[in-house]
Amino acid sequence: MDYRLEKVEIIFHKFDANQDGCLNREEMKALVTAVNPRVKFTNQQMKVILDEVFKIYKQFINDEEKGLTLDGLLRSYKDGAGDINRDFDALGLELNPTPVAEDQAIESNDTWTLAEDQAIEFNDTWTLTEDRAIKFNDTWTLTEDRAPEISEKRVLWEELDDNYAAFVKQWGVLRLRADATSSKEEAFDRHMAMAKVLYDNHLYIEAFISFQRACELQPTHIIPWFRLGCCLYQLGRHEEAKGEFFQALKAAMAGVRSSDYYLLPQIHVNLGIVFQQEGMFLTACDHYREASILCPTHFRAWKLLGGALLLVGEYKAAVMALEIALFLKSDLEDEHCYMVSALLAMGDQDKAIVYLEKAIDLNPHNVDALFNLGEVYMDKGSYHRACVGFTSVLNVSPNHWKAQLGRVVSLFGTGETEEAMKALKEALKIANRVELHDRIVYLKQLQKMWKGNGNGAWEEANYIIVESSKFKRTDESTTLRLELANALAIRHFQKISGMNRCDVELLKKQMSENYIPMSYFDCSLPEKCVSKGSVEGILCRLLSFLGPKPLVEAIKAINQKILCVLDESKSSRIDLGLFYALVAPLCKGPLDKRKRVAYYALLRQPGNEGSSKLRKTDAQSYIKLLRTVYNIPSDGANEMLEMNGETDTSMVSLTGFLAMFDDPDCGFGVMSTLLKLETGNRNGSYVCATCGYAIIGSRFKEIKSHFSLCSHCYSEGKVPSACQQEEYIFREYANRS
Repeated sequence: MDYRLEKVEIIFHKFDANQDGCLNREEMKALVTAVNPRVKFTNQQMKVILDEVFKIYKQFINDEEKGLTLDGLLRSYKDGAGDINRDFDALGLELNPTPVAEDQAIESNDTWTLAEDQAIEFNDTWTLTEDRAIKFNDTWTLTEDRAPEISEKRVLWEELDDNYAAFVKQWGVLRLRADATSSKEEAFDRHMAMAKVLYDNHLYIEAFISFQRACELQPTHIIPWFRLGCCLYQLGRHEEAKGEFFQALKAAMAGVRSSDYYLLPQIHVNLGIVFQQEGMFLTACDHYREASILCPTHFRAWKLLGGALLLVGEYKAAVMALEIALFLKSDLEDEHCYMVSALLAMGDQDKAIVYLEKAIDLNPHNVDALFNLGEVYMDKGSYHRACVGFTSVLNVSPNHWKAQLGRVVSLFGTGETEEAMKALKEALKIANRVELHDRIVYLKQLQKMWKGNGNGAWEEANYIIVESSKFKRTDESTTLRLELANALAIRHFQKISGMNRCDVELLKKQMSENYIPMSYFDCSLPEKCVSKGSVEGILCRLLSFLGPKPLVEAIKAINQKILCVLDESKSSRIDLGLFYALVAPLCKGPLDKRKRVAYYALLRQPGNEGSSKLRKTDAQSYIKLLRTVYNIPSDGANEMLEMNGETDTSMVSLTGFLAMFDDPDCGFGVMSTLLKLETGNRNGSYVCATCGYAIIGSRFKEIKSHFSLCSHCYSEGKVPSACQQEEYIFREYANRS
């Protein structure tokens, strides 16, 4: 039996000090403080929380001075503003003991009011739901609490007992009885009641049938569509689940039943979960963000938003979202670990250590937190502390080979070579893995490179790095070192984003079709401005040749490199034409065609539509943005014009645009170097004098010492340590087929 309503009533009466049937600000303050004993709220923080609660649940406040009613507190728990069981336990409260009948199957009317979106309205429905025909075998009944949202719980049909066929038949009879009622309203009530019992016991196929019938009876009712989506998700039918959630969203936005508007945040949370399950993290972020706007105290929306932002590489935003989630609910162990990942990605190791220690305080046996603490200390060079961290992991999980290996390295770092060798032998006993052998080879290499000069210095043995001023060229046909470095960075992005395999013709086709995936957010935007989630849908079509994991990594790279720059206002809205223009130069296909597609993409922008020419200022802004996105230093010419207040109202044709694009100083002239990298093959039998790898693409030969470098080593200024000179003169040799 579920005692959640009774628990909320006990909590309410405990803090209703003046016994007026309401919780005023002082009483609510006492409640918030008591259920969050680890959090020290400032006066300002408490004021913000109370203002938000009284604003969101004002419909449950009859008198501002008296405060929130019991129904209002119930609704706040239902919306996810708190955890009933956690708060009840934190307050040290106890339920009044109630005898339980031997074959207890479904919850009481009071529990329905709290746990379900739709309370039973007809007395005859209770008669139906209390019929012995729907009582469950004890092995089927599940007693854990679940919020009215997607659960990860699964029931395998073959695990149910042999009486299941008879059980399904009995439910069919009950559905016929429900349809035989005198009104649609009562039939709807009965189907919803039966569906709720089935859903709560994880019998999703039968629950789906009942919710579906409820939708047929009342198509404008939000709750059956919402529950239908949950059923479909649990059954693994994600695409259909999205459709039902969007249908619920549509019904809620239509405002047919204003009392159901409170479900909007939960619909967005569930949509986010479905999209995230499919690897659509940007779209999931859009929905989590919308849920947090609709209900700022919905801690689950904030924590899910933080986790999704972390996965798309928006680390600063992830930290902000997770800070709010932890402010609302401080005992979220996993969210402390997510925060650590975001902080480490930002390079803030000290703050990451603080959150790791908080996670360990919440759970001293958290192996991941203990291991990560050791890793962070090792990265900081604090080998003694790192060793303590790894030892703590091994105390909890003795067979954790990675922790044993970390302990080996940290012991080497502290100079305890003998202990390190013992630990290494223990690691080999735990797991004879290839990673261990790789680390042993690595340690041997470090040992060879160690210079025992007493000052603890490490030195690379086979090359040195020289400043760019010492690199000279035989003639202008040899690529500049900085220009090559820029082209190599763009080439790397091409590969990780998958754009090097995306045909420019496919991009052009996508532009002409003007296809934008279904998204709630697009309905209120200008035609050419879409959500990040919609751009993610477009990328899924363009990069369909990638597997699930590489696709996620590609979209993360594109988000960090391009979308975050375009989303300067942090509104999660993107100019679609500008996005197409920024990715077109990196697609696969003839260089001239890529530039043409970029030009046509810019014609999609407001003010240029329907014209065969582009405003010169738009072309200049685009090239400036292109250089910014791909980290090409600007010459400052455009900035000078802006500072002087000069505006150019002229228009440029495709020919003029191409001339601006190819300008080696102010345009995107790096494309010619990028093209060399794209078409590079193995350059004969030559190997690089510093890295030792076969040279692919251009070979850079030093004419005095006669050594050859690959493109990477040349761009980084690496030369063999045995060939030190005052200056180095290079000639570039094109690759051979």
